[in-house]
Amino acid sequence: MNKFLALAITAVVGYFLGCISMGVIVSKAYARIDIRKYGSGNAGMTNVMRTLGWVPGALAFAGDMLKGLLAAFIGKWLAGELGMCVGGLAAILGHDWPVFLKFKGGKGVSTSFGFILASNWIIALLLIPVQLIFVLSMGFMSLASIASSIAFFVFAVVFRTSGTYIATAAIACALSLFCHRSNIVRLIHGKENKLDHKKITEKSRQFAKKFKNRKKDGQ
Repeated sequence: MNKFLALAITAVVGYFLGCISMGVIVSKAYARIDIRKYGSGNAGMTNVMRTLGWVPGALAFAGDMLKGLLAAFIGKWLAGELGMCVGGLAAILGHDWPVFLKFKGGKGVSTSFGFILASNWIIALLLIPVQLIFVLSMGFMSLASIASSIAFFVFAVVFRTSGTYIATAAIACALSLFCHRSNIVRLIHGKENKLDHKKITEKSRQFAKKFKNRKKDGQ
């Protein structure tokens, strides 16, 4: 297959994979709501978790991560390392700006992690403690995601990955920072909301109960 055609196919497939918003799918299936009309209005994992609880948040994360993973594998199969990077970035763009949802998506963190896991599992594993340290010590999911995005680029440089991969990491980091721009402003002004574990747990109980009752009623 012609290399340009392979990359074009990779970009299109990756983008449309990214457009599958697991946050919207999970929220409609689990609670019959459009998650974009609740909380921050974001279709990503964090807003799903804050609004519906731990399990829906985990499902949204897993689904969105899988998009980046599949796009990277498909891209690598079609066009090698460059295809892998193009597929991963396309999936992130699709997640952030999905054409089917009027370009209102998430912030690309889960999808980015899927791409990183597929392309360099060592860096992916190193990013997990980075995320956890910031979340557990400071309580801000947004700050943890921003730190992980920057760390991805730093690790790509430190581990002396290819120029293509470093450039991809830089673009992915820039996209994450752009999508988190409102969070950055709130962090600077001390107005960003921390994760409220008790509130999320309570939401989990409430919606789990509603979901069970709905199943009993056969709805």
